[in-house]
Amino acid sequence: MTPETVGPLSRLVDVMNIPPRGQEVHVEASGEERAALAKDFGLPGIQALSGDFKLTTSAKGIHVTGLVKASITQVCVVTLDSFDSDIEEEVEVDFAESSGMPAEPPTDINEYEPPDEIINGQIDLGTLTAEFLALGLDPYPRKPGVDFDYRDPRDEKDSPFAALGKLRTDK
Repeated sequence: MTPETVGPLSRLVDVMNIPPRGQEVHVEASGEERAALAKDFGLPGIQALSGDFKLTTSAKGIHVTGLVKASITQVCVVTLDSFDSDIEEEVEVDFAESSGMPAEPPTDINEYEPPDEIINGQIDLGTLTAEFLALGLDPYPRKPGVDFDYRDPRDEKDSPFAALGKLRTDK
């Protein structure tokens, strides 16, 4: 990993020092990191971002489970108003050395989730936190209570059934 390949949130963990019973790691993004991520993700703001992870060793590499939590500000796609929301994303990811990864995925590709790569004996839980925040973002966020019900008036006038509907209301 080089500074150019690491995003604004980085917390490297040396996987060679993980105890046999596992290791718990807490990631908390600073104000500067949250501001940079908000800019990257096109959000008005990220008030809080954290990840709690449990790292365990396996024959194949490192197994990471945990939970990413965030309090964010988004823009409603219907009203264009800003609103606050909370995100919680469960994490379950495997990491392996590149030499331990299979050359080809199994034949049933739908069942295969390739492990992320351990680079220079380290994994980046900050990047993992940012990744799962991105996965938890609604691509079309709506402010609570706002419904999108669009009807083009031209469609109703030009509809072949519009004339029939008009006859019904004229009686």
